[in-house]
Amino acid sequence: MQLTRFTDYALRVLMFLAHAQDRRTTIEEVSQAHGISRQHLMKVVQRLAKLGYLKASRGRGGGIEAARAPEEISIGQVVRDLEPIVSVECLASDYDGACILFPACGLRGALQSAQQQFLAALDRQTLATVTPKALPRAAKRGARRSRTA
Repeated sequence: MQLTRFTDYALRVLMFLAHAQDRRTTIEEVSQAHGISRQHLMKVVQRLAKLGYLKASRGRGGGIEAARAPEEISIGQVVRDLEPIVSVECLASDYDGACILFPACGLRGALQSAQQQFLAALDRQTLATVTPKALPRAAKRGARRSRTA
């Protein structure tokens, strides 16, 4: 299974916030630390805020911060919330059965099992278990630079 860039960036934002702990940060700070377009991150942050993973505020003194503790955020749930988890069309809940193999296809069951195992593995991970204890030096420099800019 391949995650979209959107989900990849969302996980990076959440990990950055987990590392920042209770400190409010900015989209610019995350953008510089990860080398990701600020415009793209704005869309990611809006979606994460709408889903309740982070709090975002505008204006002077605004920024973004975690809405929940890293231990409470399942990586599997984040992926479910952001990804259209359908590896083939016949696994979609609204599939019309147009494929002639559909009723007896063994591939469908194998793919469904693999998808369930993939998500189960991600469910065993929380934001706390995947977040590094220390940010690499380049990320720290990017974070410092944005605070003074």
